[in-house]
Amino acid sequence: MKLFELTQYLESLAPLAYQESYDNSGLIVGRADKEVLQALVSLDCTEAVVDEAILTGCQVIVSHHPIVFGGLKKFNGKTYVERVVEKAIKNDIAIYAIHTNLDSVSTGVNARICETLGLTDCRILAPKANLLKKLVTYVPVNYADKVREALFGAGAGNIGNYSECSFNTEGIGTFKGSEGTDPFAGQPGKQHREAEVRIETVYPATLESKILMALFMEHPYEEVAYDLYPITNQYEVGSGMIGELETAMPEAEFLQMVKYKMNTPVIRHTNLRGKPVKNVAVCGGSGSFLLKQAIAAGADAFITADFKYHEFFDAEEKLIIADIGHFESEQFTQNLLVEIIRKKFVNFAVRLTEVNTNPIKYLI
Repeated sequence: MKLFELTQYLESLAPLAYQESYDNSGLIVGRADKEVLQALVSLDCTEAVVDEAILTGCQVIVSHHPIVFGGLKKFNGKTYVERVVEKAIKNDIAIYAIHTNLDSVSTGVNARICETLGLTDCRILAPKANLLKKLVTYVPVNYADKVREALFGAGAGNIGNYSECSFNTEGIGTFKGSEGTDPFAGQPGKQHREAEVRIETVYPATLESKILMALFMEHPYEEVAYDLYPITNQYEVGSGMIGELETAMPEAEFLQMVKYKMNTPVIRHTNLRGKPVKNVAVCGGSGSFLLKQAIAAGADAFITADFKYHEFFDAEEKLIIADIGHFESEQFTQNLLVEIIRKKFVNFAVRLTEVNTNPIKYLI
């Protein structure tokens, strides 16, 4: 299949618009029209991973972390980033990254952590706003069903666990076509009155072009009347997640469970508070920026990575910070990506890397 078939599907699940401003998710090396037969999935794209792709005959590497974050001005092989890109290009291997956009969706990185820890009733810890918009259009009564179905099929009308949501009111629309027009009803130069349905529905801003195309294709009018409104409702996209343990656990027992299930050799944590752990916040990768949100959400513990020394003081014994390591917090992302790709492309070969890309080693 063509590479763009794979990347477009991944971006339908985790749109590039959801990535953070500093990120560089997407197709980093390679052409979208490249023929691919096999993919190698990894957390990081290192020289060893590229070597593995060459050895196993994979035409594309799908990694969580982008190999390139900033601009590269020279390719002299002096850094591992330059060497990885150079080797990939020489061997015609594409590199695709799906990073903070996968972090942000409710079925992504943090959902996998919650699943691994056995958390239930999970929700986004810090939802993003301004990701939703509202479409209002006016359709002849007999065409309303057809237009609604087209909008829903393009991705409009989803609110939480409900789909095909819209509000509809009937009224009378008026219009007068000028000379040279071909109106749906009536005659040019004469005002026409038409029984119409006003259809209102919400949609993710990332799908706007697709939804408008569906509207224009199915609407019978020569000139389609529609309005687009930005709305500030929070959307189930954002940073971190919070959920509940089925049964509250003593703190020491909880940390031992985390250590085992997250397969981490060490946990850096704040003082134990002598209180049971029930509500747990998580954030794959560097999550210290979410500490205030975790406290405000009533979390008893916050599982993440990359806390600095002085940031541990900020917990102020309102919860337990459990820093399990960056690689350790995101390691199961690789498995998630393999599952996602295999489920969609059943005849496409997907390999999970055998390279441990964790740059941090522990003396135990």
